[in-house]
Amino acid sequence: MNISSDPQSKKQYHIGCASGDLPSYLLLPGDPQRVKKISQVWDQSEKVTENREFFSMKGTFKGVDLACLSTGIGASSATIVLEEAARVGVDTFLRVGTTGSLQKGIELGDLVISTGAVRLEGASQDYIFPEYPALASYEVVLALIEACEKMKINYHLGITASQDSFYVGEGREGFGGYTNSKNQELITQLRSARVSNIEMEVAPIFTLANLYGLRAGAICLVVDSFLEDKDKFVVRTEDEKRMGLVASEAIAILANWDQVKKDKKKKYFYPSLIV
Repeated sequence: MNISSDPQSKKQYHIGCASGDLPSYLLLPGDPQRVKKISQVWDQSEKVTENREFFSMKGTFKGVDLACLSTGIGASSATIVLEEAARVGVDTFLRVGTTGSLQKGIELGDLVISTGAVRLEGASQDYIFPEYPALASYEVVLALIEACEKMKINYHLGITASQDSFYVGEGREGFGGYTNSKNQELITQLRSARVSNIEMEVAPIFTLANLYGLRAGAICLVVDSFLEDKDKFVVRTEDEKRMGLVASEAIAILANWDQVKKDKKKKYFYPSLIV
């Protein structure tokens, strides 16, 4: 769709959403097609808007209002989505993406819950110095763990690295076999540092959420491995839906905890609040 330049429309320039179009809980896949797959696990859903790589749907899951909005590929477009979604009232962001494993034991089809991220991309550097940590909200991490345990899903906790370049930046060969020793060594360094996985959007989402006092988390499906002789891509629709179901369950859990905090007049969630 074409977004009106009329300021009275109050629609955000890129995502095409206005205040009231999105609820406070938002899932963030990169792929617009994954938005449709995720919404299929909800109780009901409807399209919100579509512009460029930004496709959005909203609905309900277990009585909780939530939405799903694609970010496209990479840190720059992810920051656009967070900026504009925050402007229309979203306060909880959950990346639902794909990733490559860096460690043994993290297998294709597994899910990785990010506790923090290495800021190798450039977009977050425009916002704050590189020493500023990209951390997940502990509440979102706990909700994702709870959802995985409840559903008996195999998952891992770990630090995620976010890079701008999918090919050479992540140590793969570029066109014609071009390689860069710096980035090949980077993968080795990340593995030695026990970084769990690498992808392209988690770090900027975490960074901006913390800067703006918002909540963010990430759960990623392992579709590739950087271990020797295992570099192949396996993306199955059933795995994407399973990840979407876990993420939606985590949102329902968060919504319940948020209500408990409100009822008990507490700012932060802690386990004994629900005992």
